[in-house]
Amino acid sequence: MKIACVQLDIEFGNPKENFKRVEKKIREAALQGANLIVLPEMWNTGYDLTRLEDIADDKGVKTKEFLVKLAKELHTHIVGGSVSTKKKDSFYNTMYIVNHSGELIAEYDKAHLFKLMDEHLYLKAGDSKNIFMLDEVTMGGVICYDLRFPEWFRAHSLNGAKIIFVPAQWPSARIDHWKILLQARAIENQCYIVAVNRVGEDPNNQFNGNSMVIAPWGDIVWVGNEEETIGLVDIDLNLVEEVRGRIPVFQDRRESLYK
Repeated sequence: MKIACVQLDIEFGNPKENFKRVEKKIREAALQGANLIVLPEMWNTGYDLTRLEDIADDKGVKTKEFLVKLAKELHTHIVGGSVSTKKKDSFYNTMYIVNHSGELIAEYDKAHLFKLMDEHLYLKAGDSKNIFMLDEVTMGGVICYDLRFPEWFRAHSLNGAKIIFVPAQWPSARIDHWKILLQARAIENQCYIVAVNRVGEDPNNQFNGNSMVIAPWGDIVWVGNEEETIGLVDIDLNLVEEVRGRIPVFQDRRESLYK
């Protein structure tokens, strides 16, 4: 499976510009031969949370139409990072997954809201896991701050996820945590972690990329720099079963002790 990690800058509070940027990058990634493309977190608006009433995607209609059209045209799966959405009277940080036939196959609202970036003041948390299948492979998707909750990753791996995607806007001030936690989640869940962070800055934070693809042993397959880039990585999913067979963590769990 050839995965493209689209690490890009995001224009604060400017959906029109961001849709243009993302379309350009998706097309570039497809031309490079990717059959699965991954975007960063909140790429439509950035963290311009005070203006969500005006700029969030109402019911996610625009984003879904956009991703469906490109996925079908380019015949590539798209893990759509996340966008700010408005559903009824609430706002969410929402991920959409579209397969290469242009079918929307999964939707996920970020479960853990990050108080240091005021998410809890403006957004509503989701309350369901994000498990889906692409090319007959079970995968999972979480968003940014979800990374700090190992039990949330374990819930996805116990449901069969061989790859877990982590789109993010992870500030450079805590980038060391990002790297360490991503490796830990790969090792403890014996799966691939595909994490795509943004670059650039907004009025309150600096972002320095360091998107990563990590194998089930914890080996770093690819890491992005601090600039806009597309990381193209060919992964071997057979490695997941090999690692899980050599160290049978899932069979050795003593679930009764963990409650």
